[in-house]
Amino acid sequence: MHKFLRRTPAAMTAMLCLLTAGCGGDPGGGATAGPDRMLATVAAASSFGLTQDANFYTIDTGAGLVFKVRRLDNGVSTQSAGDIASMVYNGLEYQDQARGTQVNSGFDYLYSGISAVDVSAVTVGTDVAKVTVKAGNLTHYYIARRGEAKIYMGTYFTSEPDTLNLARFIVRVPIARLPNGPAPSDLRGNTGAIEASDVFGMPNGETRSKHYSNMRLKDWQYIGATGTNVGLWIVRDNNEGNSGGPFYRSLLNQGTSTDQEITYIINYGEGQTEPLRTKILNTYTMVFNDGSAPGAVDTSWLGTLGLTGWVAPEARGAVSGAAITGRDPRFAYTVGFSNATAQYWAAVDATDGHFASTGMIPGTYTMKVYKNELAVDTRTVTVNAGANTDAGSIAVTGDPGAATALWRIGDWDGSPAEFINGGKVTTMHPSDVRMASWTPGDYVVGTSTPATGFPAYQWKDVNGALTVRFNLRQSQIVPLRLRVGITTAFAGGRPKAQVNGWVSANPAPSTQPSSRTLTVGTYRGNNTMYTFDIPASELVVGQNVLTLTAISGTSGTRFLSPGYSYDAIDLIPTP
Repeated sequence: MHKFLRRTPAAMTAMLCLLTAGCGGDPGGGATAGPDRMLATVAAASSFGLTQDANFYTIDTGAGLVFKVRRLDNGVSTQSAGDIASMVYNGLEYQDQARGTQVNSGFDYLYSGISAVDVSAVTVGTDVAKVTVKAGNLTHYYIARRGEAKIYMGTYFTSEPDTLNLARFIVRVPIARLPNGPAPSDLRGNTGAIEASDVFGMPNGETRSKHYSNMRLKDWQYIGATGTNVGLWIVRDNNEGNSGGPFYRSLLNQGTSTDQEITYIINYGEGQTEPLRTKILNTYTMVFNDGSAPGAVDTSWLGTLGLTGWVAPEARGAVSGAAITGRDPRFAYTVGFSNATAQYWAAVDATDGHFASTGMIPGTYTMKVYKNELAVDTRTVTVNAGANTDAGSIAVTGDPGAATALWRIGDWDGSPAEFINGGKVTTMHPSDVRMASWTPGDYVVGTSTPATGFPAYQWKDVNGALTVRFNLRQSQIVPLRLRVGITTAFAGGRPKAQVNGWVSANPAPSTQPSSRTLTVGTYRGNNTMYTFDIPASELVVGQNVLTLTAISGTSGTRFLSPGYSYDAIDLIPTP
């Protein structure tokens, strides 16, 4: 149902009365005391200023950027009160005039049965303008500071927007203004959808999707697109209110025949590995410039503006560690922190293993040490306001790669990158013409290599049985343990093992995201190791044959059949 069908005439009249002087209301929309003061039509000495008319609040940044925020519901399903309706930079319009730049699909469509949106604006001192949008349980801020071509933003909600069960801010710019975005998510010239309504084929057999613009959260500080001598970017802060941790991947961009869409994920349901976080302020900044990569943005001054959910630096704490020992020097290590309130992470120094995480909201956190993306140590740590918690030295003891194996395929690191197509799965569909065959034939231990001999993914209806051949000497005919690691699974997929004539029991499904994963650019899930103990009586001197079969209680077709992403496979003596 279109959004405007939910707006009754009475509701429209009430909103108009609240936001205009015609019904005796405050035309300023709620002035506040102290340094905040409403402006009807006032400009500062320079071009900086906030003005309003019946439909918009207009903010001139004094730096070439003038933007408008819609005050009223205009009855259009693709627009809403609270949307950015215009962004003029150096004299050119960068806002799609048919659609809003907005949270989700508009502020009037965040919560079921709630379409009322309240929009107000104030100046703070002489150099700052703040627009506040309230819709249901969500509050969103647009903030401008004199002399900066930036729109500072903050989003806070006490319950997850439930019409889409996610929260994301989408900037919509006519594609002619910003034609240069990430190639994997550039949909122009596609031949139609090949999966759902969001994965598309190209005439040359390649694939494109908004999902393939993803990056690991820890790997990016800004996203955006460029045009002729112009760039529009969103620069993130610490992203403490998101969910999924440092390796979480989600869509960031989509280029269509009409728009360049730059998407900042606040909370997102696709491939989600943990409950979504609420009751925390997420801050981020839209930056206009000449097209060069944006630098870091200082948002510490936002604490002077009375933003709901703001936690001051002095009310935060830190965690540091002198060293993490027992590391595999081939891999980067990360320390992650999470609880129901917030998430943080810190890189581990490759030389001496020290780490530090600052600016953390006080509380008790689960602290995990990750070898690439695989947790190899887990403990708890408490953060106190204004203090640093010393975690001391941490010795890694939970790395499965430390065990001596008879043979191993891949690396225990929480990623399928070393397998066939492992370097492509985040930026293209498994059916893409650039993918190598998912059915490479038997893997021969000692001869084959993971990069050419074993697939990153296995599906019930694509490569449902994979064979590994390996030799044993007489001294190796002892009880052995087969370990099979996966990083995520779809539709309850999991591996079942057979060695020679011995067949394992059906293992239980792992706990994984309920949405699509393998086809939408992410292998990130809840790393799971399956173990199969093989009796010595079932092994032979010489060649043995292992078959890994994809099983599930559900079905599906091709790449939407049950499946999973491999981390590593090895054979060790039974502990």
